[in-house]
Amino acid sequence: MIRSILISLFFGVLCFHQAHAQPSDDDLIQFSGVVITGDSLSPVPFTNVVIENTQRGTMTDYYGYFSFVAQKGDSILFSAVGYQRSRFVIADTLDDNKYSLIQIMVSDTVDLPPAVVYPWPTREQFKEAFLAMVVPETDADRAQRNLEQADMVARMDATMPSGAETFKYSMQQYQSQIYYAGQAPPQNIFNPLAWAQFIDAWKRGDFKSERERGKGQ
Repeated sequence: MIRSILISLFFGVLCFHQAHAQPSDDDLIQFSGVVITGDSLSPVPFTNVVIENTQRGTMTDYYGYFSFVAQKGDSILFSAVGYQRSRFVIADTLDDNKYSLIQIMVSDTVDLPPAVVYPWPTREQFKEAFLAMVVPETDADRAQRNLEQADMVARMDATMPSGAETFKYSMQQYQSQIYYAGQAPPQNIFNPLAWAQFIDAWKRGDFKSERERGKGQ
């Protein structure tokens, strides 16, 4: 008899807790809104919107909009990086099953203490490393080196003629052939200007080999 009474009492308490644990349809509402900043009224994206003391809630989208099912009387917590936390309590006297909210967030400025980073443990080690440091070459140094007269002459000698130069030379040769067509071409051996150029080149040493030039220097 006592066992039957205890079992009946246990099931009665269990049904009572279940009735209070599960809210009725009248207590549930569609809670929606927009989270914005207080100074510029700009949306605050990715804000956490959570019912206090629970894991239920949602997160705002890129435009600061949110919507989820809540219960009348719930305390809603809003939190975002760089903003102060805020709380909103849904009134338990609402007549409608929908509620909209514009939640304003206030910026939270955090001043961190200054951090000083030293590259070396002591001043003496830093001084030694600084004096032994090799300064890298700058763009101006590379440009000055590339503009050296000897380097420019060497690059000019090693550079192949362009298409325009090759075409011009070919046209000059073709013009000479047409100009002297039907007659013997002139011989530069009898040209005094060619002899003068030859003598000047010989005095400059243009016909010496690289070895002879090195010995002369």
